[in-house]
Amino acid sequence: MIRPSETAFAAFVAILGRGPGRSRALTRDEARTAFGMVLRNEADPHQTGAFLMLLRYRGEDPDEIAGMVQAARDHAGIGAALPAADLDWPSYGAGRTRGAPWFLLAALALARSGVRVLMHGSNDFSAGIAVPDALAALGLRPETGSAAAGAALRTSRFAYLPLDAMAPGLHRLLDMRRLFGLRSPVNTVARLLNPADAPSGVDGVFHPPYIDVHLGVAERMGRRRLLVLKGGGGEAERVPLKPGIASVWDSAAGRLDYALPAIDGLAPHPAATDTPASFAAVWTGESTPPTPLATIQATIALALLALGQAGNAGQAMDRAAAVWMQRL
Repeated sequence: MIRPSETAFAAFVAILGRGPGRSRALTRDEARTAFGMVLRNEADPHQTGAFLMLLRYRGEDPDEIAGMVQAARDHAGIGAALPAADLDWPSYGAGRTRGAPWFLLAALALARSGVRVLMHGSNDFSAGIAVPDALAALGLRPETGSAAAGAALRTSRFAYLPLDAMAPGLHRLLDMRRLFGLRSPVNTVARLLNPADAPSGVDGVFHPPYIDVHLGVAERMGRRRLLVLKGGGGEAERVPLKPGIASVWDSAAGRLDYALPAIDGLAPHPAATDTPASFAAVWTGESTPPTPLATIQATIALALLALGQAGNAGQAMDRAAAVWMQRL
């Protein structure tokens, strides 16, 4: 027997899938309603799969994603249980060739400098060293829930909150990638949750077209400042082997684009050689591999640009070097 909620949800699938000239994107309110139904298990699993893949096929739309982000925040009670953070740092990349999560060392160095950083993520599809394993190598661990993450933010200014501890319903949907063989818009939604309502955020994407989507959602959600770039492995990580662009949504100034020059003399780092022990040795200063160190400092610079604490990439890199040196 078809449930009334399934009948109601079919209308949203029909809007997306009617075909050329007849289908359309969902409005923000429609997307919020539809995704809320998905999260509450009011849609049939077949409907959920069709819904997510139609959204992917049509291309991600800022209004749709903003509505889905709000539905996910509503469902998980996000924003109520965490103390304020200065910087939101999502980690949902799944690059096949990446090694160690050097961005984690950048985030920890910023925390040592006084910036409160909430990192949240899922490592179900990560290659290389997963963030939980990297934390363990440093004597740290993921938090078990929002209360624990809040306590860590207050005491050490850094917390890593896994998605399955923060929003298990959303994590279940993210895990459907195993069935689709493709990412779905849930990956974008997770990146844009901003669970501690941080005024600034730094975010990485796999493909440049997603940058405009993320910035558009930031604008629609009333976020103060968000930096987005095509990052290493889809993470908020800057590997400065070649030049790039960091794009920022600023609620006062609109869109800003920062040119990121390459650092001369660097060679690709052999990611296959990374181990949790070698990763920890870079943090303690026992090992100083040039390209990972440049990556860490360039990633700190991204965060400083996101925070509005530097006016250009050169200023950000100068300050990033000091942040890194002062971490111990």
